[in-house]
Amino acid sequence: MRHRGRAPVTFILAVPFAMVLLSFAVLPGLAPRFWHRRMAVMSLFWVGLGLVLSATASGASDAVYALWQVTLAEFVPFMVLLLALYALGGGILITGGPWGRPAGNLLLLIIGTLLAAVMGTIGAALLLIHPLLAANAHRFEKRHLVLGFIVLVGNAGGALSPLGDPPLLVGFLRGVPFFWPLTYLWAPLLVLAVPVLGLCYGVDMYLARREALPRLQKLRVSGALNIFLLLALMLAIPLEGVWHPGSVNLFSVHLPLEHLAVTALAVGCIAISEIFTPQSIRAHNRFAWTAMREIGILFFAIFATIGPVFALLAQANLNVNHPLLWFWASGVASAVLDAAPTYLIFFQAAGGNAAQLAAAPSHLLMALAAGSVFFGPVTYLGNAPNLMIREIAARRGVKMPGFFAYAVAMILVLTPIYILMSVLFF
Repeated sequence: MRHRGRAPVTFILAVPFAMVLLSFAVLPGLAPRFWHRRMAVMSLFWVGLGLVLSATASGASDAVYALWQVTLAEFVPFMVLLLALYALGGGILITGGPWGRPAGNLLLLIIGTLLAAVMGTIGAALLLIHPLLAANAHRFEKRHLVLGFIVLVGNAGGALSPLGDPPLLVGFLRGVPFFWPLTYLWAPLLVLAVPVLGLCYGVDMYLARREALPRLQKLRVSGALNIFLLLALMLAIPLEGVWHPGSVNLFSVHLPLEHLAVTALAVGCIAISEIFTPQSIRAHNRFAWTAMREIGILFFAIFATIGPVFALLAQANLNVNHPLLWFWASGVASAVLDAAPTYLIFFQAAGGNAAQLAAAPSHLLMALAAGSVFFGPVTYLGNAPNLMIREIAARRGVKMPGFFAYAVAMILVLTPIYILMSVLFF
């Protein structure tokens, strides 16, 4: 930017992003009909305001090019990947099994937490949210299960490997050893997972006393093609970090070929899944593309307006000698921003030397990684699966809390755990 860090201008440039968050947080509760009818128009208004402010600061051509670049190089690949995972997850049907009872629900949350480390939080969440909701369809109250699912499967479970969560993949691509997360984050994960699992199980046991238990049925899994495609896509994503065949200029935007290849693979997975998945599986999972509309609009507005916020973070003068500060700073930033870029900014601010940061006792990198991953469930915006799980649950009749109610509930439950993490590890 040509203003070269003038603070008043930078803060003004961050206003559209703040208004995007405020609009998505407040208006669905205050004016739901207006919001659902005018959501796209309002989002485009804030994007347009950001474009005007950027043009004032750096010139019209630079501002337009920056928006075009972030749309084509970042938003489109990100959204196509989400759509592919959503399509494949909705094409896998898991019926029967012990789910629907307190012990079975607890087992499913544990399986999902571990599976998130292998296939990623998005893949694991979209694979298991349907059987969790279907098995508990007879329950009057099941929000506690969805909230626990968001915390454990949609976020915390990804802490054990670079395949699990985008921030850790960013670290791996910059030289952090593959097994570093497993070595350093398993203990913080236990500190978070055990009380959350215990709370979910206790609430589930209490509520189940007033409801009839479902009849146990044999476990069946359908949708083998989608399982294969999901595994192929999960394996292809980390290959972007080791396979660099070159780049190409597409519509005046510089794009690495490996990113194009993964995006093309995701498009192919969507097409194959749509053509060959039996409609009975889609119907049983209540699959509908309209559930992704709000997510697509929100993330486009975020990608288009978030740049100045990262500029503010990059300019912040953090004391790198205090891991506790980095744990909370990266955590709070990740709760309201995209975790992967937040991780990258703090990683670079810490020196960007992966070998040095990962060397024992690795307190600073541990604080940064833990904050980026474990604060993800604090808001619906903290990690991509949060909104997707909410939309799927809402379509299946679960009355999910609004933005602020959800954030307050998560803060009340998770803050004591974060404080305990601070005492034990930082």
